[in-house]
Amino acid sequence: MRPGDALSYDYTVAKYFMYTTLVFGIIGMLIGVVLAFQLAYPDLNYLAGEYSTFSRLRPLHTNGVVYGFMLSGIFSTWYYLGQRVLKVSMSESKFLMFIGKLHFWLYVVVILLAVVSLFAGVTTSKEYAELEWPIDILVVVVWVLWGVSIFGLIGIRREKTIYISLWYYMATFLGIAMLYLFNNMEIPTRLLTGMGSWLHSVSMYAGTNDALVQWWWGHNAVAFVFTVGILAQVYYFLPKESGQAVYSYKLSLFSFWSLMFVYLWAGGHHLIYSTVPDWVQTMGSVFSVVLILPSWGSGINMLLTMKGEWNQLRDNPLIKFMVLATTFYMFSTLEGPILSIKSVNALAHFTDWIPGHVHDGTLGWVGFMTIAAMYHMVPRMFKREIYSKSLMEAQFWIQTTGIVLFFASMWIAGITQGMMWRATDEYGNLAYSFIDTVTVLVPYYWIRAIGGLLYLIGFFMFTYNMVKSFSSSKVVEKEPQNASPMAA
Repeated sequence: MRPGDALSYDYTVAKYFMYTTLVFGIIGMLIGVVLAFQLAYPDLNYLAGEYSTFSRLRPLHTNGVVYGFMLSGIFSTWYYLGQRVLKVSMSESKFLMFIGKLHFWLYVVVILLAVVSLFAGVTTSKEYAELEWPIDILVVVVWVLWGVSIFGLIGIRREKTIYISLWYYMATFLGIAMLYLFNNMEIPTRLLTGMGSWLHSVSMYAGTNDALVQWWWGHNAVAFVFTVGILAQVYYFLPKESGQAVYSYKLSLFSFWSLMFVYLWAGGHHLIYSTVPDWVQTMGSVFSVVLILPSWGSGINMLLTMKGEWNQLRDNPLIKFMVLATTFYMFSTLEGPILSIKSVNALAHFTDWIPGHVHDGTLGWVGFMTIAAMYHMVPRMFKREIYSKSLMEAQFWIQTTGIVLFFASMWIAGITQGMMWRATDEYGNLAYSFIDTVTVLVPYYWIRAIGGLLYLIGFFMFTYNMVKSFSSSKVVEKEPQNASPMAA
């Protein structure tokens, strides 16, 4: 590029990952809705034999949403905003463009292998780490390729200041890289015994140590995918869409560094009342409560960014999505620490309140923020208006209703479970059998399923709006500066 030339960004790889965000979002959420209806109506488990059971489909749902939908969204936004905040185009480096495309295609191969293996029941049975060792190796290669893309683009940047969002992308890369490697150290069973499948493996850790390492990873998969990778987006897209500068640079510094330090040690709260040392459990609880500070620091920073501009909530659906996403983030990061307090955990652990907590963060925070980011990027990447503002509004309210039904029903179900499990009669015997607790929860499972269905319907509306925007919406002559242009 010659001095004085206008900089033209290359969004090829960003578009690829945007497409997979839509596809994997539909697949992962559709399976989730099927699972929700299976809980309400168990006969649905046997429609296709073992392959339609809850236990066979659940890993497909969690991996499809976390590593398909969420990661695709993170990768897409990186390849979009990374160029813009660094003032350099991917097309200026043939090597980085090759790395970006290789990153995408190998990622798709890994996701397909994950779907096939998990559907076949080939799994390590470790939460958020269910893929067997050959696929784990490919995951590492995919992750290294993304790291090369991040630091390669930073290395050729024109803008010397590293914007806040890039701190979070780098932290996502480094955090997951370290944690994934340690937790997924495993040995193929055939090497140990000379028998069995080459695909099967056993963990290098045993018993309590395995649980400790697993939840050091498991909770930080939530930290560095559900949280840090999405914070990277809100710190860019909310100020950009609203036309407002980030409220406080000092608060962003405090929130980032304290989040990095505190989050890593909170995983022990998954093992309260287990065989791990009591001090580890206590440390997990304490660090979880302290985690409120950096989490709310970022949330407050984003909400105060809108100071004096709240009228945009009325006119711009994207602002609605992002503000509510930030609100759900603050809500979820208060709820999590409360659940980690030992006395509360004694009631809530193993109940539906726990997946309720995960889903209000995933659907409200991650889902809404990813949707808003995609909507913001379309006019700038495809040079076309968003197809329908009214469809965006309808989607927002349908999905919001779905989230409220979902988490409210699971709160009530979880607290009901916990209270019934603890209830005793005058002789000290348990007052209820396990099946009593299952039966009483059925109405709440129906509400949960309906809430999930509403969210899925909203996601189909989002996908339709996006596809129409790609293909047949009005061409944008000039890139929008603040709010995305809307067709009638």
